[in-house]
Amino acid sequence: MTGHRIFGVSVASVYPAYIAKAERKGRTKQEVDEIFRWLTGHSQESFERELADKTSFEDFFAKAPKMNPARELITGVVCGIRVENIEDPTMKAIRQLDKLVDELAKGKAMTRILRGEHAAS
Repeated sequence: MTGHRIFGVSVASVYPAYIAKAERKGRTKQEVDEIFRWLTGHSQESFERELADKTSFEDFFAKAPKMNPARELITGVVCGIRVENIEDPTMKAIRQLDKLVDELAKGKAMTRILRGEHAAS
């Protein structure tokens, strides 16, 4: 595997942290799951299968059923880096996911998080 070490980390190992972050701010696991599904095109069942299989971030995004084209509307800073300027597609997808969960934790409405009329779940 070439690339950042986060690429080899399983989504399942980080998923509880996403949920905890959301729940600390009064949001739900279901909303976190909706973000994952919106971004990747997974059904709830296929998403849960990827978690159970301990799929790496690299494989999770590479095998995503259909990355949402509206993800290009995700802008802003995560970990000091502008999401829209990231060139590596896997790192960009990871940071887009991080940004969406950050927005959830900050109390934004789901319609805004899922980029309005582009919210094709």
